[in-house]
Amino acid sequence: MRLRFAPSPTGQMHVGNARTALFNWLLARGSGGTFVFRVEDTDAERSTRASEEAIADDLRWLGLTWDEGVGAGGEVGPYRQSERLHIYRAHAVELLAIGAAYQCFCSAAQLEADRQEALAAGRPPKYVGRCRDLGRAVARRRIEDGERAVIRLRVPADREIAFDDLVRGEVRVHTDVIGDPVLVRSDGTPAYNFAVVIDDALMGITHVIRGEDHISNTPRQLLLYEAFGWRPPRFAHVALVMGPDHAPLSKRHGATSVAEFRARGYLPEALTNYLALLGWSPGDGEELLPIDELARRFSIDHVGHSAAIFDVDKLAWVNRHYLKVADPARLVSLCVPFLRDAGLATEPSPDDVVFLESIVPAAAASVDRLDEVPARLGFLFDFAPERVLADPVLRAEAATARPVIAALAEALTADVHLLDRDAFRELAGRVRAATGQKGRALFHPIRLALTGETEGMELDLAVPAIDRGARLRPAGLQPIPSAAERAGRFLAALDAS
Repeated sequence: MRLRFAPSPTGQMHVGNARTALFNWLLARGSGGTFVFRVEDTDAERSTRASEEAIADDLRWLGLTWDEGVGAGGEVGPYRQSERLHIYRAHAVELLAIGAAYQCFCSAAQLEADRQEALAAGRPPKYVGRCRDLGRAVARRRIEDGERAVIRLRVPADREIAFDDLVRGEVRVHTDVIGDPVLVRSDGTPAYNFAVVIDDALMGITHVIRGEDHISNTPRQLLLYEAFGWRPPRFAHVALVMGPDHAPLSKRHGATSVAEFRARGYLPEALTNYLALLGWSPGDGEELLPIDELARRFSIDHVGHSAAIFDVDKLAWVNRHYLKVADPARLVSLCVPFLRDAGLATEPSPDDVVFLESIVPAAAASVDRLDEVPARLGFLFDFAPERVLADPVLRAEAATARPVIAALAEALTADVHLLDRDAFRELAGRVRAATGQKGRALFHPIRLALTGETEGMELDLAVPAIDRGARLRPAGLQPIPSAAERAGRFLAALDAS
């Protein structure tokens, strides 16, 4: 099998296009076939090399590496359409020579008038064939006189085009509703349906998985395959990715591009795993699978017909799983940019990294995305008892619990090393023995006094992290006040309030 992903580099890669790329990749990898990355950049005004590079980077980030194509080379290139214009011109000449195509001189104004007339009469708005019977000599003379023309495919009359869609079964379209599509524009650039057929045929593409919005293009493309005498690939048209309101996924639904999800701290394996579930199921009631296992199980026969609904909550669930099992060193590396953006870090030193590896996994295990980790770790760096006590309810609670806070501060004046869970639990036991408090009456005041928060990470993780962080020499992280310093400052602020 030979499959391809052929985006237009006119912006960021939408998750719907990423799902299309993934399905093609999964089928290629699962069958031992070839995955080709081709770029359809003939829209010179909107296509940019920056967009192409961003799409390629997103594919690599998702793990969708390619065997042939842009950046990888191959025997059937070039793989950018802008570098294949001579190929399209040669094939256009071939179609003109055999009478399968013709030159059309109709103006845009005339075409629009014909369209409006058809709509008013309740007919499908298609080209009326005004230039269809112009002789080649007449057309050549008009070109020599300076007129511009497009090249149109001569669609046969009274034909039914049928194909077996791998997702939808048999699809039939009558040529009466097609009209004669433009193959080459008047400026010489190829239209999509013309270029894609030539590219797929010459690159030996055997299977094409794409969105259902391309179903209407398929009959036109099949007619081109027929005109050239080529065998068409097998087509599979998958349902589009929709928002929760069953409208096409767009900006009003939130993030829609791979780059946006990446910037928000989703792991690539989570996004890839989730996208695979949009319209397909690996079976056996399983959903959380690595990409290689997805490829082993993927079958186009099990892709559904219904619209795939993009559920951010389900994506968050998948991401939480991968955050929990991720390697600590990798998590820290991925979190550093978010910590930097939050003003909590610059360039962490090796000692800083070791410290972060001891605490970041605990923070990541309790959030949906990595961009939420800085807030989860904020208690380490941003300790302000005055801010807590500015809340009347918390101030009253702290005042009632002053004996606990005072006993905590006193216990911490000793040379206590709260570097692990056991040491913290021993400290809490001493405070309990001194005050007789237990449960929430004991631990909530300790949380307020040491973290400045009313909830958050488990105390037997948070408090040891505070003291480990306090022992760091200021380097690439903001300074972290020790537990003893925090308890003393909180008690002083409470007494002064």
